[in-house]
Amino acid sequence: MPTQSTTSTGASARTAPPGAPAAPRPITPAGTNWTPLVALSSGIAILVASEFLPAGVLPALAADIGVSEGTAGLAVAATAIAGALTAPSIAVVLPRTDRRTVLLGLLAAAAVSNLAVAVAPSFAVLLAGRLLLGAAIAGYWSFAFGAGTHAVPGKERVVSAAISFGVSIATVLGVPLGSLVGDAVGWRAAFGGAAVLCGLSALALATAMPSVPAHPAAGLRMLREALRNRRLMAGIACVVLVAFGNFAAYPFIRVAIERVAPGTATWMLLAWGAGAVAGTVVAGMLARRLRPLAAAAPIALGGALVLTAIAGSVPVLAVAVVLWGFAFNMVPVVTQLWGARVEPARAESAMALTVTAFQVAITVGAALGGALLDGYGVRPLLVVGAGAAVAAGLGWAFLRIPRA
Repeated sequence: MPTQSTTSTGASARTAPPGAPAAPRPITPAGTNWTPLVALSSGIAILVASEFLPAGVLPALAADIGVSEGTAGLAVAATAIAGALTAPSIAVVLPRTDRRTVLLGLLAAAAVSNLAVAVAPSFAVLLAGRLLLGAAIAGYWSFAFGAGTHAVPGKERVVSAAISFGVSIATVLGVPLGSLVGDAVGWRAAFGGAAVLCGLSALALATAMPSVPAHPAAGLRMLREALRNRRLMAGIACVVLVAFGNFAAYPFIRVAIERVAPGTATWMLLAWGAGAVAGTVVAGMLARRLRPLAAAAPIALGGALVLTAIAGSVPVLAVAVVLWGFAFNMVPVVTQLWGARVEPARAESAMALTVTAFQVAITVGAALGGALLDGYGVRPLLVVGAGAAVAAGLGWAFLRIPRA
Protein backbone atom coordinates (compact mmCIF):
# COMPACT_ATOMS: atom_id res chain seq x y z
CA MET A 1 0.00 0.00 0.00
CA PRO A 2 0.62 0.99 -0.22
CA THR A 3 0.95 6.02 1.07
CA GLN A 4 2.16 11.24 1.04
CA SER A 5 6.19 18.92 1.30
CA THR A 6 7.12 21.12 -1.44
CA THR A 7 6.45 24.66 -0.32
CA SER A 8 6.61 26.03 3.20
CA THR A 9 4.31 24.13 5.50
CA GLY A 10 2.67 25.76 8.45
CA ALA A 11 5.66 24.72 10.50
CA SER A 12 8.23 25.80 7.96
CA ALA A 13 6.62 29.18 7.61
CA ARG A 14 7.23 29.69 11.31
CA THR A 15 10.80 28.36 11.18
CA ALA A 16 12.42 29.47 7.94
CA PRO A 17 16.14 28.86 7.37
CA PRO A 18 18.36 31.72 8.66
CA GLY A 19 18.50 34.59 6.23
CA ALA A 20 15.81 33.17 3.94
CA PRO A 21 12.79 35.34 3.17
CA ALA A 22 9.39 33.97 4.06
CA ALA A 23 7.66 32.13 1.22
CA PRO A 24 4.51 33.82 -0.08
CA ARG A 25 1.36 32.46 1.53
CA PRO A 26 -2.20 32.73 0.24
CA ILE A 27 -4.68 34.92 2.00
CA THR A 28 -7.05 32.62 3.87
CA PRO A 29 -10.69 33.72 3.84
CA ALA A 30 -12.97 33.38 6.83
CA GLY A 31 -14.47 30.24 5.33
CA THR A 32 -11.75 27.74 4.42
CA ASN A 33 -11.80 26.53 0.82
CA TRP A 34 -11.22 22.79 0.88
CA THR A 35 -11.37 22.19 -2.89
CA PRO A 36 -7.56 22.25 -3.31
CA LEU A 37 -7.30 19.38 -0.81
CA VAL A 38 -10.02 17.45 -2.60
CA ALA A 39 -8.14 17.88 -5.88
CA LEU A 40 -4.81 16.87 -4.31
CA SER A 41 -6.39 13.84 -2.69
CA SER A 42 -8.01 12.79 -5.97
CA GLY A 43 -4.68 13.05 -7.75
CA ILE A 44 -2.80 10.90 -5.26
CA ALA A 45 -5.69 8.41 -5.28
CA ILE A 46 -5.47 7.72 -9.00
CA LEU A 47 -1.66 7.67 -8.92
CA VAL A 48 -1.54 5.12 -6.11
CA ALA A 49 -4.30 3.06 -7.73
CA SER A 50 -2.18 3.04 -10.89
CA GLU A 51 0.93 2.02 -8.97
CA PHE A 52 -0.68 -1.04 -7.41
CA LEU A 53 -3.10 -1.88 -10.19
CA PRO A 54 -0.91 -4.87 -11.20
CA ALA A 55 -1.75 -6.46 -7.82
CA GLY A 56 -5.41 -6.62 -8.81
CA VAL A 57 -4.83 -8.07 -12.30
CA LEU A 58 -1.60 -9.99 -11.69
CA PRO A 59 -2.58 -13.47 -12.97
CA ALA A 60 -4.11 -12.17 -16.22
CA LEU A 61 -1.28 -9.68 -16.81
CA ALA A 62 1.38 -12.35 -16.30
CA ALA A 63 -0.36 -14.83 -18.60
CA ASP A 64 -0.88 -12.27 -21.39
CA ILE A 65 2.65 -10.88 -21.29
CA GLY A 66 4.16 -14.36 -20.92
CA VAL A 67 6.00 -14.13 -17.58
CA SER A 68 5.58 -15.74 -14.16
CA GLU A 69 3.46 -14.05 -11.50
CA GLY A 70 6.60 -13.37 -9.48
CA THR A 71 8.24 -11.65 -12.45
CA ALA A 72 5.06 -9.70 -13.17
CA GLY A 73 5.27 -8.34 -9.63
CA LEU A 74 8.34 -6.41 -10.81
CA ALA A 75 5.88 -4.07 -12.53
CA VAL A 76 5.49 -2.58 -9.06
CA ALA A 77 9.22 -2.67 -8.39
CA ALA A 78 9.99 -0.79 -11.62
CA THR A 79 7.67 2.01 -10.56
CA ALA A 80 9.42 2.24 -7.23
CA ILE A 81 12.92 2.33 -8.76
CA ALA A 82 12.04 5.43 -10.74
CA GLY A 83 10.35 6.93 -7.69
CA ALA A 84 13.38 6.39 -5.49
CA LEU A 85 15.56 8.32 -7.95
CA THR A 86 13.01 11.04 -8.64
CA ALA A 87 11.77 11.97 -5.17
CA PRO A 88 15.00 13.58 -3.87
CA SER A 89 16.11 14.99 -7.21
CA ILE A 90 13.09 16.70 -8.75
CA ALA A 91 13.19 19.62 -6.30
CA VAL A 92 16.92 19.98 -7.02
CA VAL A 93 16.30 20.05 -10.77
CA LEU A 94 13.28 22.39 -10.46
CA PRO A 95 14.04 24.47 -7.35
CA ARG A 96 12.11 27.57 -8.45
CA THR A 97 9.31 26.11 -10.57
CA ASP A 98 5.79 26.76 -9.31
CA ARG A 99 4.71 23.52 -7.62
CA ARG A 100 1.22 23.69 -9.12
CA THR A 101 2.79 23.50 -12.57
CA VAL A 102 4.96 20.58 -11.51
CA LEU A 103 2.01 18.66 -10.05
CA LEU A 104 0.01 19.11 -13.27
CA GLY A 105 2.92 17.89 -15.36
CA LEU A 106 3.31 14.81 -13.16
CA LEU A 107 -0.36 13.87 -13.56
CA ALA A 108 0.00 14.22 -17.34
CA ALA A 109 3.06 11.95 -17.25
CA ALA A 110 1.05 9.36 -15.31
CA ALA A 111 -1.66 9.41 -17.98
CA VAL A 112 0.95 8.74 -20.69
CA SER A 113 2.43 5.94 -18.57
CA ASN A 114 -0.87 4.14 -18.13
CA LEU A 115 -1.59 4.39 -21.85
CA ALA A 116 1.81 2.86 -22.61
CA VAL A 117 1.09 -0.07 -20.30
CA ALA A 118 -2.38 -0.55 -21.78
CA VAL A 119 -0.96 -1.08 -25.27
CA ALA A 120 2.36 -2.71 -24.24
CA PRO A 121 3.30 -5.56 -26.63
CA SER A 122 6.00 -6.90 -24.29
CA PHE A 123 7.14 -6.90 -20.70
CA ALA A 124 9.99 -4.52 -21.56
CA VAL A 125 7.58 -1.88 -22.86
CA LEU A 126 5.36 -2.40 -19.84
CA LEU A 127 8.33 -1.81 -17.52
CA ALA A 128 9.25 1.39 -19.38
CA GLY A 129 5.74 2.72 -18.83
CA ARG A 130 5.91 1.80 -15.17
CA LEU A 131 9.21 3.68 -14.77
CA LEU A 132 7.52 6.85 -16.00
CA LEU A 133 4.69 6.30 -13.54
CA GLY A 134 7.20 5.95 -10.71
CA ALA A 135 8.66 9.38 -11.47
CA ALA A 136 5.17 10.90 -11.51
CA ILE A 137 4.10 9.33 -8.21
CA ALA A 138 7.27 10.20 -6.32
CA GLY A 139 7.25 13.81 -7.42
CA TYR A 140 3.55 14.28 -6.74
CA TRP A 141 3.73 12.70 -3.30
CA SER A 142 6.82 14.74 -2.37
CA PHE A 143 5.15 18.04 -3.23
CA ALA A 144 1.53 17.35 -2.27
CA PHE A 145 1.88 17.95 1.49
CA GLY A 146 3.58 21.32 1.08
CA ALA A 147 1.18 22.38 -1.66
CA GLY A 148 -1.74 21.47 0.58
CA THR A 149 -0.44 23.39 3.59
CA HIS A 150 0.18 26.39 1.33
CA ALA A 151 -3.37 26.31 -0.03
CA VAL A 152 -4.92 25.66 3.41
CA PRO A 153 -2.52 27.19 5.99
CA GLY A 154 -2.45 25.97 9.58
CA LYS A 155 -4.17 22.64 8.80
CA GLU A 156 -1.21 20.26 8.66
CA ARG A 157 -3.04 17.32 10.25
CA VAL A 158 -6.01 17.77 7.91
CA VAL A 159 -3.72 17.96 4.88
CA SER A 160 -1.85 14.81 5.91
CA ALA A 161 -5.09 12.94 6.54
CA ALA A 162 -6.56 14.14 3.22
CA ILE A 163 -3.57 12.92 1.22
CA SER A 164 -3.56 9.61 3.07
CA PHE A 165 -7.33 9.35 2.57
CA GLY A 166 -6.69 9.55 -1.16
CA VAL A 167 -4.35 6.58 -0.81
CA SER A 168 -7.02 4.70 1.12
CA ILE A 169 -9.69 5.47 -1.47
CA ALA A 170 -7.33 4.09 -4.11
CA THR A 171 -7.21 0.81 -2.24
CA VAL A 172 -10.94 0.77 -1.42
CA LEU A 173 -12.10 1.48 -4.97
CA GLY A 174 -9.13 1.65 -7.34
CA VAL A 175 -7.51 -1.78 -7.02
CA PRO A 176 -10.78 -3.74 -6.56
CA LEU A 177 -12.46 -1.88 -9.43
CA GLY A 178 -9.39 -2.51 -11.53
CA SER A 179 -9.71 -6.17 -10.64
CA LEU A 180 -13.38 -6.15 -11.65
CA VAL A 181 -12.63 -4.39 -14.94
CA GLY A 182 -9.72 -6.72 -15.59
CA ASP A 183 -11.87 -9.79 -14.98
CA ALA A 184 -14.72 -8.41 -17.12
CA VAL A 185 -13.02 -6.84 -20.15
CA GLY A 186 -9.29 -7.35 -19.68
CA TRP A 187 -6.40 -5.90 -17.71
CA ARG A 188 -5.45 -3.56 -20.55
CA ALA A 189 -8.82 -1.81 -20.28
CA ALA A 190 -8.12 -1.26 -16.57
CA PHE A 191 -4.92 0.63 -17.37
CA GLY A 192 -6.66 2.57 -20.13
CA GLY A 193 -9.28 3.70 -17.64
CA ALA A 194 -6.54 4.75 -15.23
CA ALA A 195 -5.04 6.96 -17.96
CA VAL A 196 -8.37 8.73 -18.44
CA LEU A 197 -8.74 9.29 -14.69
CA CYS A 198 -5.24 10.80 -14.51
CA GLY A 199 -6.26 13.32 -17.15
CA LEU A 200 -9.45 14.20 -15.29
CA SER A 201 -7.48 14.64 -12.05
CA ALA A 202 -5.13 17.06 -13.79
CA LEU A 203 -8.10 19.14 -14.95
CA ALA A 204 -9.53 19.21 -11.42
CA LEU A 205 -6.20 20.28 -9.94
CA ALA A 206 -5.73 23.00 -12.57
CA THR A 207 -9.12 24.41 -11.61
CA ALA A 208 -8.89 24.16 -7.82
CA MET A 209 -5.24 24.70 -6.86
CA PRO A 210 -3.82 28.24 -6.61
CA SER A 211 -0.29 29.09 -7.58
CA VAL A 212 2.20 27.41 -5.22
CA PRO A 213 5.56 29.23 -5.26
CA ALA A 214 8.59 27.12 -4.44
CA HIS A 215 10.16 27.57 -1.01
CA PRO A 216 12.97 30.18 -1.27
CA ALA A 217 15.53 27.70 0.08
CA ALA A 218 14.36 24.72 -2.02
CA GLY A 219 17.04 22.77 -3.82
CA LEU A 220 20.29 20.98 -3.11
CA ARG A 221 21.19 23.02 -0.03
CA MET A 222 17.92 22.16 1.71
CA LEU A 223 18.37 18.47 0.90
CA ARG A 224 21.92 18.41 2.27
CA GLU A 225 20.85 20.04 5.53
CA ALA A 226 17.99 17.57 5.94
CA LEU A 227 20.38 14.64 5.38
CA ARG A 228 22.50 15.88 8.29
CA ASN A 229 19.56 15.54 10.71
CA ARG A 230 20.33 12.26 12.52
CA ARG A 231 16.90 11.96 14.07
CA LEU A 232 15.26 12.39 10.68
CA MET A 233 17.49 9.76 9.09
CA ALA A 234 16.85 7.28 11.93
CA GLY A 235 13.15 7.68 11.32
CA ILE A 236 13.68 7.26 7.58
CA ALA A 237 15.31 3.90 8.32
CA CYS A 238 12.12 2.89 10.15
CA VAL A 239 10.09 4.00 7.13
CA VAL A 240 12.18 1.67 4.96
CA LEU A 241 11.51 -1.25 7.30
CA VAL A 242 7.75 -0.82 7.59
CA ALA A 243 7.30 -0.12 3.86
CA PHE A 244 9.44 -3.15 3.02
CA GLY A 245 7.36 -5.26 5.37
CA ASN A 246 4.15 -4.26 3.63
CA PHE A 247 5.35 -4.34 0.04
CA ALA A 248 7.14 -7.65 0.25
CA ALA A 249 3.59 -8.99 0.57
CA TYR A 250 1.09 -6.52 -0.91
CA PRO A 251 1.86 -7.04 -4.64
CA PHE A 252 0.91 -10.67 -4.03
CA ILE A 253 -2.12 -10.13 -1.83
CA ARG A 254 -4.42 -11.69 -4.41
CA VAL A 255 -2.26 -14.84 -4.38
CA ALA A 256 -2.45 -14.92 -0.57
CA ILE A 257 -6.24 -14.55 -0.66
CA GLU A 258 -6.78 -17.22 -3.29
CA ARG A 259 -4.68 -19.68 -1.29
CA VAL A 260 -7.45 -19.72 1.33
CA ALA A 261 -10.58 -18.49 -0.47
CA PRO A 262 -10.50 -18.77 -4.28
CA GLY A 263 -12.99 -16.47 -5.99
CA THR A 264 -13.19 -13.93 -3.15
CA ALA A 265 -10.24 -11.72 -4.12
CA THR A 266 -12.28 -8.70 -5.22
CA TRP A 267 -14.33 -8.62 -2.02
CA MET A 268 -11.31 -9.22 0.18
CA LEU A 269 -9.54 -6.32 -1.53
CA LEU A 270 -12.57 -4.18 -0.75
CA ALA A 271 -12.32 -5.30 2.89
CA TRP A 272 -8.63 -4.35 2.88
CA GLY A 273 -9.60 -0.93 1.56
CA ALA A 274 -12.34 -0.50 4.17
CA GLY A 275 -9.74 -1.16 6.84
CA ALA A 276 -7.46 1.34 5.11
CA VAL A 277 -10.06 4.11 5.32
CA ALA A 278 -10.62 3.38 9.00
CA GLY A 279 -6.88 3.41 9.64
CA THR A 280 -6.48 6.80 7.98
CA VAL A 281 -9.31 8.31 10.01
CA VAL A 282 -8.06 6.86 13.29
CA ALA A 283 -4.51 8.03 12.59
CA GLY A 284 -5.76 11.56 11.97
CA MET A 285 -7.72 11.50 15.23
CA LEU A 286 -4.75 10.21 17.23
CA ALA A 287 -2.10 12.32 15.49
CA ARG A 288 -1.41 14.35 18.64
CA ARG A 289 0.03 11.16 20.19
CA LEU A 290 2.47 10.74 17.35
CA ARG A 291 5.19 8.66 19.03
CA PRO A 292 3.00 5.80 20.35
CA LEU A 293 1.02 5.82 17.11
CA ALA A 294 4.23 5.53 15.08
CA ALA A 295 5.23 2.48 17.15
CA ALA A 296 1.84 0.77 17.26
CA ALA A 297 0.94 0.90 13.55
CA PRO A 298 3.90 -1.17 12.24
CA ILE A 299 3.57 -3.72 15.05
CA ALA A 300 -0.12 -4.14 14.22
CA LEU A 301 0.86 -4.59 10.57
CA GLY A 302 3.25 -7.36 11.54
CA GLY A 303 0.47 -9.12 13.43
CA ALA A 304 -1.86 -8.83 10.44
CA LEU A 305 0.71 -10.35 8.07
CA VAL A 306 1.31 -13.29 10.40
CA LEU A 307 -2.44 -13.84 10.72
CA THR A 308 -2.77 -13.78 6.92
CA ALA A 309 -0.01 -16.39 6.66
CA ILE A 310 -1.65 -18.80 9.12
CA ALA A 311 -5.28 -18.20 8.13
CA GLY A 312 -7.11 -21.40 7.25
CA SER A 313 -10.66 -20.12 6.91
CA VAL A 314 -12.49 -17.22 5.28
CA PRO A 315 -13.47 -15.47 8.58
CA VAL A 316 -9.89 -15.51 9.89
CA LEU A 317 -8.56 -14.33 6.53
CA ALA A 318 -11.12 -11.50 6.46
CA VAL A 319 -10.03 -10.29 9.90
CA ALA A 320 -6.38 -10.46 8.86
CA VAL A 321 -6.95 -8.55 5.63
CA VAL A 322 -8.98 -5.79 7.31
CA LEU A 323 -6.32 -5.42 10.03
CA TRP A 324 -3.63 -5.34 7.35
CA GLY A 325 -5.33 -2.44 5.58
CA PHE A 326 -6.07 -0.65 8.86
CA ALA A 327 -2.55 -0.88 10.24
CA PHE A 328 -0.58 -0.01 7.15
CA ASN A 329 -2.70 2.98 6.18
CA MET A 330 -1.96 4.67 9.48
CA VAL A 331 1.67 4.78 8.40
CA PRO A 332 1.48 7.49 5.67
CA VAL A 333 -0.32 9.88 8.05
CA VAL A 334 2.29 9.23 10.73
CA THR A 335 5.32 9.60 8.46
CA GLN A 336 4.21 12.90 6.91
CA LEU A 337 3.51 14.50 10.26
CA TRP A 338 6.63 12.99 11.79
CA GLY A 339 8.86 14.38 9.04
CA ALA A 340 7.33 17.85 9.32
CA ARG A 341 7.73 17.74 13.13
CA VAL A 342 11.37 16.61 13.10
CA GLU A 343 12.47 18.91 10.26
CA PRO A 344 9.98 21.82 10.17
CA ALA A 345 12.25 24.24 8.29
CA ARG A 346 12.99 21.71 5.56
CA ALA A 347 9.72 19.83 5.31
CA GLU A 348 9.96 19.57 1.52
CA SER A 349 13.21 17.64 1.74
CA ALA A 350 11.92 15.56 4.66
CA MET A 351 8.91 14.51 2.57
CA ALA A 352 11.11 13.76 -0.45
CA LEU A 353 13.36 11.52 1.67
CA THR A 354 10.31 9.78 3.12
CA VAL A 355 9.00 9.08 -0.37
CA THR A 356 12.43 7.80 -1.40
CA ALA A 357 12.40 5.45 1.59
CA PHE A 358 9.00 4.13 0.58
CA GLN A 359 10.06 3.60 -3.02
CA VAL A 360 13.35 1.88 -2.15
CA ALA A 361 11.44 -0.42 0.19
CA ILE A 362 8.81 -1.13 -2.47
CA THR A 363 11.57 -2.01 -4.95
CA VAL A 364 13.40 -4.38 -2.63
CA GLY A 365 10.21 -5.75 -1.12
CA ALA A 366 8.55 -6.56 -4.44
CA ALA A 367 11.73 -8.15 -5.81
CA LEU A 368 12.34 -10.28 -2.72
CA GLY A 369 8.66 -11.10 -2.39
CA GLY A 370 8.55 -12.26 -6.00
CA ALA A 371 11.59 -14.48 -5.49
CA LEU A 372 10.10 -15.98 -2.32
CA LEU A 373 6.75 -16.52 -4.05
CA ASP A 374 8.31 -18.33 -7.00
CA GLY A 375 10.60 -20.43 -4.80
CA TYR A 376 8.67 -21.10 -1.60
CA GLY A 377 5.10 -19.88 -1.92
CA VAL A 378 3.23 -16.98 -0.36
CA ARG A 379 3.56 -17.78 3.36
CA PRO A 380 7.31 -17.11 3.76
CA LEU A 381 7.06 -13.65 2.20
CA LEU A 382 4.27 -12.77 4.65
CA VAL A 383 6.42 -13.83 7.59
CA VAL A 384 9.45 -11.88 6.33
CA GLY A 385 7.27 -8.80 5.90
CA ALA A 386 5.93 -9.19 9.43
CA GLY A 387 9.41 -9.27 10.91
CA ALA A 388 10.44 -6.06 9.14
CA ALA A 389 7.26 -4.27 10.23
CA VAL A 390 7.71 -5.19 13.89
CA ALA A 391 11.35 -4.02 13.75
CA ALA A 392 10.15 -0.65 12.44
CA GLY A 393 7.65 -0.32 15.29
CA LEU A 394 10.30 -1.05 17.88
CA GLY A 395 12.62 1.49 16.26
CA TRP A 396 10.02 4.25 16.37
CA ALA A 397 9.23 3.42 19.98
CA PHE A 398 12.75 4.50 20.94
CA LEU A 399 12.89 7.64 18.79
CA ARG A 400 12.01 10.92 20.47
CA ILE A 401 9.81 13.35 18.55
CA PRO A 402 9.96 17.11 19.20
CA ARG A 403 6.82 18.60 20.70
CA ALA A 404 4.53 20.43 18.30
